[in-house]
Amino acid sequence: MQDKKYLSVSALTKYIKRKFDADPHLHDVHVRGEISNFKQHSSGHMYFTLKDDKARILAVMFSSQSRFMKFSPENGMKVIVKGDITVYEPSGQYQMYINQMQPDGIGELFLAYEQLKKRLEAEGYFALEHKKTIPSYPQTVGVITSPTGAAIRDIITTIRRRYPMLTILIFPALVQGENASRSIAKAIEQANEMKGIDVLIVGRGGGSIEELWAFNEEIVAQAIYNSKVPIISAVGHETDFTIADFVADLRAPTPTGAAELAVPHIEELLERVLQRKTRLLQAMNGRFRFEKQRLDRIDKSYAFRYPQRLYEQKLEQVDKLTEQLVRGAARLTEVKKAEHETISKRLFRNHPSVAIRDSQNRLERTQKDINRAIMQIFSKKQTEFDRMISTLQALSPLKIMDRGYSLIYKDNHELIKSIKQVRENDSIQIQLTDGNLYCNVQKIKESESRDK
Repeated sequence: MQDKKYLSVSALTKYIKRKFDADPHLHDVHVRGEISNFKQHSSGHMYFTLKDDKARILAVMFSSQSRFMKFSPENGMKVIVKGDITVYEPSGQYQMYINQMQPDGIGELFLAYEQLKKRLEAEGYFALEHKKTIPSYPQTVGVITSPTGAAIRDIITTIRRRYPMLTILIFPALVQGENASRSIAKAIEQANEMKGIDVLIVGRGGGSIEELWAFNEEIVAQAIYNSKVPIISAVGHETDFTIADFVADLRAPTPTGAAELAVPHIEELLERVLQRKTRLLQAMNGRFRFEKQRLDRIDKSYAFRYPQRLYEQKLEQVDKLTEQLVRGAARLTEVKKAEHETISKRLFRNHPSVAIRDSQNRLERTQKDINRAIMQIFSKKQTEFDRMISTLQALSPLKIMDRGYSLIYKDNHELIKSIKQVRENDSIQIQLTDGNLYCNVQKIKESESRDK
């Protein structure tokens, strides 16, 4: 064992990595699988796991490749990827470095289109309350499209035919290719910076989804959403729908249709003016006939035929109204006088002096009633007191003492009722009707009758 040479972990891992890197079957490998544990770093690098029912492999896609993708990978999405299989030395795990990725079973562009459409709709980009009204009679129209395409010729031809007095401003832009979306967004911003543009037409002719893709980019949707000038989208054919169509204030099926929606037809306007002119003349003639008939009726009226009689009638009405006014004033004076007398009497009855006098009278009566009641109560109580005094006198021991009896107390004021309560030489007090006697007991003798 001592003679064997041992490899370090890093040396073994490096050896395995070289084997992976040297194997041609592990380069440009196409793998189909489902994304799980997806995480996108702030640097733009994507880290996730590719799995199927029986196995899984770690995968990495750096920002240098992921920035070209039209859709956003999500957990649970089935994809087809292309890349190299190698070993990540720090962890010793083999993983796949992805160069390309596309959805499995659905086109990449279509998936990106649906994802962006769903997100922008949730953010309110398609809301009706944000749509601006297209002016009915614009004076200046801006057109954002390719200056060499068929769309610009169709738009100009249609506008010149329908509304030749209109001013057309063309903002050249790329409508196809990698830089087309930025070119369109920049043209919309330039048009908004200019004053006097009433409406913008943004679009191009028909094509495949790849050719129309610039109008599905978020940068174009944001430019349309932020535009202060109303925008009519005119992208592709009638069956083509792009993100720009949903964000725009009005969608036209074709560039020619956009021109027709942007401006009215001069012949229709002339016909409308002629109709209104005819209705105006008819209305003026009708009003003239009406006012003439009204003037004839006034001219033939009683007031103009007999003005003196009308004046006399008014004088008579004035006399009658004057008499009514005088009678009414007299009746009103009488009524107010009666009301005044009633109020004066009520005020006299409620005058403070009257109230004071009445209160004084009530006070005197109340005092007399109180005095009378007091005397009655006093007399009744005096009678009761005399009766009780008589009763007390009849029951008082002092009355008994008037007949020769007396009360004997010890020094402690205890009433002596028996000879057993005292002893010889005790001091006692004898209470008589007219005073007290203080004595000493010389001898105690029990009554003989008590022994018997």
